Amino acid sequence: MTSLPITVVTASVIETENVGRELGQYLLNNGMTDAFIAMYGDLGAGKTAFVRGLCDVITPGAHVCSPTYTIVNEYYGGGRTLCHCDMYRIESDDDLYSIGFYDYENCVIAAEWCEKIPFALPEKYIKLTIKKLDGDNREITAEEVENI
Repeated sequence: MTSLPITVVTASVIETENVGRELGQYLLNNGMTDAFIAMYGDLGAGKTAFVRGLCDVITPGAHVCSPTYTIVNEYYGGGRTLCHCDMYRIESDDDLYSIGFYDYENCVIAAEWCEKIPFALPEKYIKLTIKKLDGDNREITAEEVENI
């Protein structure tokens, strides 16, 4: 991946992870070690699989699991940090403050269910959408967004 936007169709979990790896490399190649990735996609779309691939590049050696119950999982490796957030149960800005959301700095943030927090998205971020197609196929779209 040399530039955004991109749209890719994957046919397996491994291919979805590989797209995550490509975005991770894109971030590193462009010095974006404090990027925000706003993730959109239905339950089971492959968001956590994507983050596994992303972590392979951003925080090598980190063991990735879904943040459904913990809300935020922090991964460390390669001298970098990646915060994987699940916003599904977030109802308000107060909820974000209570989980320390606004305290995360100098890290890549990959946040699932960002449709729940449009008020908290930064001025610049990467919007990542994963759509389930038929079978194991997924359509992944990544684009840079500027909120002005």
